Amino acid sequence: MTAAVPPADAPRAAAASEGAAGAGVAHDVVVPSIGRPSLLALLRSLAGQDGPPPAEVVVVDDRREPDPGLEADLVRALGEDPGAPPWRLRVVRSRGRGPAGARNLGWRVTSSPWVAFLDDDVLLPAGWSRGLAADLAAAGDDLGGSQGRLDVPLPAGRRPTDWERGTKGLETAAWATADMAYRRRALEDVAGFDERFPRAYREDADLALRVRRAGWRLERGRRTTTHPVRPADALVSLRVQAGNRDDATMRALHGPRWREVADVPRGRLRWHAATCAAALLGVGGLLAGRPRAAAVGTLAWTALTADFARRRIAPGPRTGAEVRAMLLTSAAIPPAAVRHRVVGERAARRGLPAWPPPVRAVLFDRDDTLVHDVPYNGDPARVEPVEGARQVVAALRDAGVATGVVSNQSGVARGLLSPAQVEAVNARADELVGPLGTWQWCPHGPEDGCRCRKPGPGLVERAAAALGVPVGACAVVGDIGADVEAARAAGARGVLVPTARTLRREVEDAPHVADDLAAAVRMLVPGALA
Repeated sequence: MTAAVPPADAPRAAAASEGAAGAGVAHDVVVPSIGRPSLLALLRSLAGQDGPPPAEVVVVDDRREPDPGLEADLVRALGEDPGAPPWRLRVVRSRGRGPAGARNLGWRVTSSPWVAFLDDDVLLPAGWSRGLAADLAAAGDDLGGSQGRLDVPLPAGRRPTDWERGTKGLETAAWATADMAYRRRALEDVAGFDERFPRAYREDADLALRVRRAGWRLERGRRTTTHPVRPADALVSLRVQAGNRDDATMRALHGPRWREVADVPRGRLRWHAATCAAALLGVGGLLAGRPRAAAVGTLAWTALTADFARRRIAPGPRTGAEVRAMLLTSAAIPPAAVRHRVVGERAARRGLPAWPPPVRAVLFDRDDTLVHDVPYNGDPARVEPVEGARQVVAALRDAGVATGVVSNQSGVARGLLSPAQVEAVNARADELVGPLGTWQWCPHGPEDGCRCRKPGPGLVERAAAALGVPVGACAVVGDIGADVEAARAAGARGVLVPTARTLRREVEDAPHVADDLAAAVRMLVPGALA
């Protein structure tokens, strides 16, 4: 979808209309979560703020088996505190897509000009919301993101453990999404977080790098967020070595100098590789009957491992449990780190999947997008295709791209149409512009509060399922804001093709706007139309 990305100077022009004055800087808060108990503490600290509140707080439950009662439980718990939160809380489910996918779903279901991302294990001290408002108010038109300053409190009365010191490093980390606010336009310009990063590691550095390359500026704000050290077992430092795979992805995407350009300090991988080489020399010499080589390798491995353990033990509490954990993991980390890096490099050499994924299905609104709008039409004889609609659908079909329709038909709820009439009109439209792969329509009215009615995500999700295409590989083309919002809510892409009834605000808010159907398809599937 490269054709849909605006040029680098577009952010500054697009941002000028958003305004940046005090409490008028509208923002939403997105919190990805895997159900940690700290989530409620975070929400309580947000509810207790005395500054401008967010328009909406979205918690993204990223567990593969999400808790269906999470939203009700959180609302009930917050309601027990003095004073109701001055914002709407919503829980959406990303079902194990990982932190990048969870954050993408979160910001796409919101609509404010700014999105503040918070981790579910941070706490917001008094004055945080006023600090965020001041940071956003001071943002120039070219500012794409504002990072909060992290404070990681360490236990008093003893030296910090290795894990605690590692968490303390977040205080100097650049662009950490533990507290990072991004302008929506900047996120749209780069298609959000890259979901090829499956862990909570490097996806924030990658996003920051791409946002800056798109012409935006990033800066540290003045607000402060508390990041407690969460409990961890003795092997946590071993498990986090999986992040070396993501380092390989960063190198493949951004070149060998990616650490420098992304403001990421160099790690110990070279020392780990040397430690592994020494171990291989020792074992190889022993197996080959070469005692001198075995002795050199064993001594080198022992020295490197002992030095690594010393560097981790000396600044710590030096308790028996900590020393044992450091000795064990200092021996295990080098081979684990190297193995993960090799796996990542091999995957990169085989070729990373495209991001964003190519569009595999285009879903159209019906009225005023594929056919001319006749209010509450129940007569197939009055169906008249929009100019070029049949050619566009045929071109997509020839390109191997699935097609479908997602349409609100509230005339059924209002008693103006029968379901049979809607189906008859749909069949005639399919005959004139199709065939299309699926027709999904909602019979409810605006007051019914159903999930399928656009701007809800239900129709898009149903169409994707019917076509056998992931929602993230779908795009929605329509003529009003509800069409684009439905795409955003479902995690699909959206393109607005304005008509005379499209509101100016809807055009300004749309991530991508095309003059006609053909232009929309060229934007989504380059090469589909000559």
